[in-house]
Amino acid sequence: MQGLMMNMPLLISSVMEHAERHHPHGEIVSRRTEGDIHRTTYGEVAKRAKKLANTLEEFGVQRGENIATLAWNGYRHVEIYYAVSGMGAVVHTLNPRLFPEQLVYIINHAKDTTVFFDSTFAPLVKAVAAACPTVKRWVQMCDEQAMPAEPAVAGCLNYEALIKDASDQYVWPVLDENSASGLCYTSGTTGNPKGALYSHRSTVLHALAACTPDALGLSSRDTILPVVPMFHVNAWGIPYIALMTGAKMVMPGGALDGASIYELLETEKVNFSAGVPTVWLGLLNHVQQNGLKFSHFNRTVIGGSAAPEAMIKTLNNLGVEVIHAWGMTELSPLGTVCRLKAQHADLSLEEKQKIMQKQGTAIFGVDMKIVSDDGEELPWDGEAFGDLLVRGHWVIDSYYGGEGAKAFTTDKDGKKWFATGDVSKINHEGFMQITDRSKDVIKSGGEWISSIELENVAMAHPAVHEAAVISVYHPKWDERPLLVVVRKPGAEVGRDELLNFYEGKVAKYCLPNDVAFVDELPHTATGKIQKLKLREQFKDYKLPN
Repeated sequence: MQGLMMNMPLLISSVMEHAERHHPHGEIVSRRTEGDIHRTTYGEVAKRAKKLANTLEEFGVQRGENIATLAWNGYRHVEIYYAVSGMGAVVHTLNPRLFPEQLVYIINHAKDTTVFFDSTFAPLVKAVAAACPTVKRWVQMCDEQAMPAEPAVAGCLNYEALIKDASDQYVWPVLDENSASGLCYTSGTTGNPKGALYSHRSTVLHALAACTPDALGLSSRDTILPVVPMFHVNAWGIPYIALMTGAKMVMPGGALDGASIYELLETEKVNFSAGVPTVWLGLLNHVQQNGLKFSHFNRTVIGGSAAPEAMIKTLNNLGVEVIHAWGMTELSPLGTVCRLKAQHADLSLEEKQKIMQKQGTAIFGVDMKIVSDDGEELPWDGEAFGDLLVRGHWVIDSYYGGEGAKAFTTDKDGKKWFATGDVSKINHEGFMQITDRSKDVIKSGGEWISSIELENVAMAHPAVHEAAVISVYHPKWDERPLLVVVRKPGAEVGRDELLNFYEGKVAKYCLPNDVAFVDELPHTATGKIQKLKLREQFKDYKLPN
């Protein structure tokens, strides 16, 4: 017997309809490439999204067609999100931080037919357009009067001119909730980037779960500044969560330096933000160097890579609660969130901070386990660590185009799991902690050494701006840790001082064998440290005897 309930598909257009009807005055504030601060409402964005959907239909865009964006966080980008997915096409966010060759590969692999781009990226478009034969139209996202006399591509269209005379009357089609809605590619640190193709159902469920109290805990009373870009796994779902809840959204555009972020936090009374650790390093340096404080900012979710203990403590001391989270492009991206439970209320601040360094517990919709090299599940005792596997309502079932089949396994109960490539441990309360990427863990004399643990210790030193730990060859132990450090501007610290800083903080066999000082560390397009490049840079490094 089936239940007698209405069957309403979970569609992204339903989020827009909800915002238009119930949160029409919800605000989006955007720092534009034109140089000004722009203000609009969800009601106005809904009308403009309908104008764009009508325009795309006039172009002959079909359901399932991939429509790409090359843009910062802003109201126009939000309009494209909803117009494209709502009409049944697929919004494909391109990462402008990738090399042109990678962008060409991704655009051609996805067979994108339209690319919307911010003016910032006109030179990039000019560099790649000729190598992208499937793209029928390039659309520059700016005011008509801001269009350059010499366009990036011949026949380049203007966004505002396209939608100006279009009708704002549009009935969103009723789609199969399992139809594709969005496409994001991994950053491709090894091999070509791979695509994660999201559905309407997975995207809506992800947003619903993400805004719950034990996840990100967002509501109409919040003002959110997503520093994480909309081209990085859909800004972790925030463009959907904000319209779903009616929260005000403040879009930083391309100005992601500490001073620009601080200005928006203060002027727009932002209380919640989200971003990767490298962004918060810049913000904290600006705040500390100028003796500043936060007036309203009191919560931030940090993901992308592990937040150093020193960063968490610094933000806490400034009155900001740090919500550690973990996820991946393949998870839409949210998998775990670190929130204290009722039994932790009476713990000391130091004990609470130790818990908050973990990546947290799985939110509803995601299951996880850790397994040994032979695939056997390991206990949740906080000691055993192994390969992290996940499954869930918004976890990919396969990559777009069928690549990467080895990442998927089926257990003896017939359940399909995705191998994340992370090495983790889980304690008896279900708190997961990433100890390393499987390719970054240091295997020394039969023991595994966590590079993340060693990096966290180094980051606590007041003279260290950024740190990475990689393995280098050792004739006896096979691999040993090398600490690579970027000093803070004007700071002085030497090898011996840093190595002595580890005493009593980690087991002796984990101590780095040496320290190398560099001017900067290489980063991926999503802000993570590129350890592959570091290992290549130091492949012939000779450790001291």
